[in-house]
Amino acid sequence: MSMNALVSISAGVGVVLLLGFVAAVIYNRLVGLKTSCENAFSQIEVQLKRRYDLIPNLVQCVKQYMVHEKETLERVIAARNQAATGLAQAAQQPGNAEAMQKWMGAEGTLAGALGKLSVAIESYPDLKADARVADLTEQLTSTENRIAFARQAYNDWVSGFNNYRQAFPVCVLAGSLGFAQNRSFVEIANREKLEEAPQVVLA
Repeated sequence: MSMNALVSISAGVGVVLLLGFVAAVIYNRLVGLKTSCENAFSQIEVQLKRRYDLIPNLVQCVKQYMVHEKETLERVIAARNQAATGLAQAAQQPGNAEAMQKWMGAEGTLAGALGKLSVAIESYPDLKADARVADLTEQLTSTENRIAFARQAYNDWVSGFNNYRQAFPVCVLAGSLGFAQNRSFVEIANREKLEEAPQVVLA
């Protein structure tokens, strides 16, 4: 075998090894970012589950006063159940944009239902003096703040993942390494209403 052939083979092997090393580095980084995104999403999940547990308790407390608001209360519970189901599905496949969109849509519906409940509560002054309602409202407000922080942390990790995945040369290899899509940001529709709704009770 000639010297030129040996050099060519050595160069080819070197290139393959280099590409393999680069691919390994990129893959490990993508896996690390993916894991961080999933950990951050789990923090959103923890806080949302806490809110989902608080909402039925609040409805139970106010329904004795709001005897003429049965439809409003039923909508809150239905929206809460839909959002909880959507979260469970999104948590099982956080990389699925469709599942994430469906869940965020359900959160928007819940926000609207809670907004209507808060408006209805204004018509019942006795609710403002109920210690249980005040306590649950305060817990909901605190939970909403935690959700906002967790959501921001998650979106920061998603931004980092997406930016890295789209950068060269990562974008060339990401698809073949199992990372063909960007991750979805969590942007809950009507979140302003969601954040304001519990505060009305305490006014």
